[in-house]
Amino acid sequence: MGWSLTIGSVAGTAIRIHVTFLLFLAWIFGVSYVSGGPQAAWNGLLFMVLLFLCVLLHEFGHIFTARAFGVATPDVILLPIGGVARLERIPERPSEEFLIAIAGPAVNVAIAAVLVVIGGASLDPSHLGSIESNKIGLVERLAAVNVFLALFNLIPAFPMDGGRVLRALLATRFGYVRATEIAASVGQAVAFVLGFIGLFGDPLLIFIAVFVYLAAAAEAHLVAIRAISQGVPVTAAMMTEFLTLTPDEHVDAAVETLLRTTQGEFPVVDGLGRPVGLLARNDIIRALKERGPDAKVGDVMTGQILTLGHRHCLDEAFRLLQQKSAPAVGIVDASQRLIGLVTSATIGEMLMVHRAMPGGLRFGPWSRPAGA
Repeated sequence: MGWSLTIGSVAGTAIRIHVTFLLFLAWIFGVSYVSGGPQAAWNGLLFMVLLFLCVLLHEFGHIFTARAFGVATPDVILLPIGGVARLERIPERPSEEFLIAIAGPAVNVAIAAVLVVIGGASLDPSHLGSIESNKIGLVERLAAVNVFLALFNLIPAFPMDGGRVLRALLATRFGYVRATEIAASVGQAVAFVLGFIGLFGDPLLIFIAVFVYLAAAAEAHLVAIRAISQGVPVTAAMMTEFLTLTPDEHVDAAVETLLRTTQGEFPVVDGLGRPVGLLARNDIIRALKERGPDAKVGDVMTGQILTLGHRHCLDEAFRLLQQKSAPAVGIVDASQRLIGLVTSATIGEMLMVHRAMPGGLRFGPWSRPAGA
């Protein structure tokens, strides 16, 4: 993620801090200083650092559980709204997803238990409404905030852990796709409730409601794409009419190509038509600004382009797009010559076609059951 700093790594997972998180800490320090002086400012800053340490441990609960099921975990990033652990994939076996999802809140429960047993904290329910108050001891506040984190994350709405727990439970009976649809609908209903409460109370709930609603819709969208792309030949959905560039061409030629097409990503191929790189729209504009029109495409292109053989399935291309955050996947023939492109846009168009098909109709490799 852009605008983030890597501060270290644990067991191969990079820990990143977004710059807005640092600004948030500075804001907390400043507000506390104005209201209570230097001592309050340092106490407030210490509490927020410890709070986000608990958030980080929560995320590593997900990470280490995912590792146990063979799921790679490249990084975790701290944001002002919490932490986000990036898993390269979520297991579709309900039991595995359930354990990965529940591991985060379980860590918070364990932290709260340690603070009670060893630190002598008391779990007074009134502390949940006064977490920001310096009148309550630091240990009590941390215990209360960990209970809050566990409860909040178990709300049955994506992207909270509760939404994934709900999907895992539903998937044992309805299947993964239908379970996601139900869980997404529940999540959006929860978002409406939070938004309604926010109108008469905390405006922050309105922001959370919008975030939850969009996240639930995005999750359902991704699962639908993954479901209809399984077993489908990649050649059935790849883009075959596209323009390419060569490494020896100049950036001004790339600009001309950009202006006369609607294409956003341009494969760079050698004399035999084999892909050697990729030049996206933003790369062209940046190269024009920084290096001028005479710079060669080979000097400004992305050093590699992800490729798949033409006998692979579409779900593999989709997985590459998601895991590697790639703008496009090149499809090559037996001679490694580029014959097609798969992008997020082409997969999105495929999903729109599938949803528009009347029930009982078959088109190419896709079919839509009657009544669906």
